[in-house]
Amino acid sequence: MHGQLTLILSGANHVRILVVEDEQNVAGFIRQGLTEEGYVVDVATDGELALDYAQTYAYDLILLDVLLPKIDGRKVARTLRQRGVTAPILMLTALDTVDDRVDGLDSGADDYLVKPFAYRELLARIRARTRTHQGPTTPNELEIADLSLNRLTRQVKRGDQPVILTAKEFALLEYLMLHPDQVLSRTQLGEQVWGYDFFNQSNIVDVYVGYLRRKVDDGHDRPLIRTVRGVGYKISAEG
Repeated sequence: MHGQLTLILSGANHVRILVVEDEQNVAGFIRQGLTEEGYVVDVATDGELALDYAQTYAYDLILLDVLLPKIDGRKVARTLRQRGVTAPILMLTALDTVDDRVDGLDSGADDYLVKPFAYRELLARIRARTRTHQGPTTPNELEIADLSLNRLTRQVKRGDQPVILTAKEFALLEYLMLHPDQVLSRTQLGEQVWGYDFFNQSNIVDVYVGYLRRKVDDGHDRPLIRTVRGVGYKISAEG
């Protein structure tokens, strides 16, 4: 694979979005905004890369531009549907005639947003589509022993003390707490929090687990974040 691909995540219930957009300014704007909202975001810069990524990762939603290099967005949508990809497709395009919208929907898209669009409307449509696609939601309040994490307010506390985390630290802790007592490999954690970028930063998981331990466990009698040698990490209230 080649091209560009990045990401993040968190309070958005680990929703993973593929943004297919060849205009760097537009792709960067969308990626930054969605990242700040807590989504995992991968960016593909042409139609061929979009098909590669959609076959490699399971996405909760695909934002797909129509006018793309190599393979146009309508053909990408048709190909994805033929390959059995069921993720909602939201087309983003400057083509705004009725025929354009009909062609986009007929090619397999679920929704259509014309550029320039209001960013709030984009977020609203993403929330609506991902709610439907994901099905039952997970709890917004997570607790392990005296550690609590609120996925809506993004507040974390150990006992009565607030724990201040960066977006990546929050995402990592959230994923651990969504899987209590489960051993998660570095690859699992890396792909969930950093996506494709993880493979270019081999020790990033260990570094961030260290950051989390200092903020969550230091100064407490009972550490919650455990290393399972040769495998990965888990969070557990057990001694």
